[in-house]
Amino acid sequence: MTKRNIPQVMIAAPTSGAGKTTVAIGLMALLTRKGYRVQPFKCGPDYIDTKFHEAVCHRPSVNLDLFMASREHVCDIYGRYSADADVCVVEGMMGLYDGFRLSEGSPADIAQTLGIPVVLVVDGSHTGFSIAPLLYGFKNFSDKIRIAGVIYNKVASERHATMLREAAKEVGLECLGCLPRQKDVANGERYLGLDFSRKIDAERVADIIEENVEWEKISPPASSPPAPRWGVEQSGHQCAANTPHWGAVGLEAGRPDGLIMIARNSESFSFLYQEHIDILKSKGKVEFFDPEEDVELPSDTAMLYLPGGYPEKHLTALQKAERCRRSIREYAERGGKIIAECGGMMYLCRSIIDDEGEAEMCGVLPYSITARKADRKLSLGYRRVVIDGKEYRGHEFHYTQFLPPLPPSAATVYDARNNEVASPVIRQGNVLASYTHLYWG
Repeated sequence: MTKRNIPQVMIAAPTSGAGKTTVAIGLMALLTRKGYRVQPFKCGPDYIDTKFHEAVCHRPSVNLDLFMASREHVCDIYGRYSADADVCVVEGMMGLYDGFRLSEGSPADIAQTLGIPVVLVVDGSHTGFSIAPLLYGFKNFSDKIRIAGVIYNKVASERHATMLREAAKEVGLECLGCLPRQKDVANGERYLGLDFSRKIDAERVADIIEENVEWEKISPPASSPPAPRWGVEQSGHQCAANTPHWGAVGLEAGRPDGLIMIARNSESFSFLYQEHIDILKSKGKVEFFDPEEDVELPSDTAMLYLPGGYPEKHLTALQKAERCRRSIREYAERGGKIIAECGGMMYLCRSIIDDEGEAEMCGVLPYSITARKADRKLSLGYRRVVIDGKEYRGHEFHYTQFLPPLPPSAATVYDARNNEVASPVIRQGNVLASYTHLYWG
């Protein structure tokens, strides 16, 4: 599909922790406040940052991932979701060139694929003119990536800012702003490596961006037609048409003809790709429900989707919602189609055990999950799932584990470097469940 010309920018960084999420959200919030329709995107299989994006832009943030999806698909969704936007803001992940294999699938790879210029967010603390070689390297590492400018973060003083600006000028990069050190712009507790409960004062960050960054160079005045600034190319590439197929493994032949129920709440069932919701809406009527509210599945449910999240943090509420658990178990016993991933799969099991005891879950799958601190083990990375001769791709991130022995797997699972991974895919009747979050596009 052809995308109309609008300003676009990727906010990336040399490394994680530089502040790109805060800057990206602040920029999104500021542009939205100025009256622009901002379409947010996130590189990689991230569920957390997209929630912040949606909160400030008032429209869904969409994941762009070159391991889980083809380049044609990434082009397609980029064009589709930004078709009515005034500006596109893409947040990178990790470091600019960090991919699943060298730089393959990295934010730089996505920027090159979509023709998006990059603004680097650089941690300016504890450095001065010595930042120049780093900037020079990122500017000249690849002639296929356009570094359109740099925003320094954690700047100590005006004198410090002057040194950093001089470093950018020395290597031929425009310094678009210097953000002062802030103690409480982003805060919150971490859970299992993810800032799920982190809070970002988006309006305050927007004020900081407006005061310290030349944001007008990113977006033109509201009275003018969209036009590029400081090398921010307009998007106008051609994207091959790519209609997403029904990505639920093993259920292609049985597409739902009726009501599709999706579990969703703030934490237990919250890891949802916007593309998945839209795919399901194209297949039938979609309704959302919260299993913690003890509601029964409607009698005309044709398919149940239980996405990931952190059910182990809400065991009391989930166990108390007995009617909901019973209706899901009875639905499965009648042959109902269920897709459950990670937290959703845990919820389908017989029980989840934590340091406080054992909580009864749906009992659809005859397994127990341990969330005890002593049993936690990180399972992280991209996954290739081969089942019935077909390959599907996704991502896995969890610390909980099956109590041994592992369930038998209906698929062979590999990581991004083709090493086999002991991550079972459970196929029981019309139920498909695994720790892997598959991407259906």
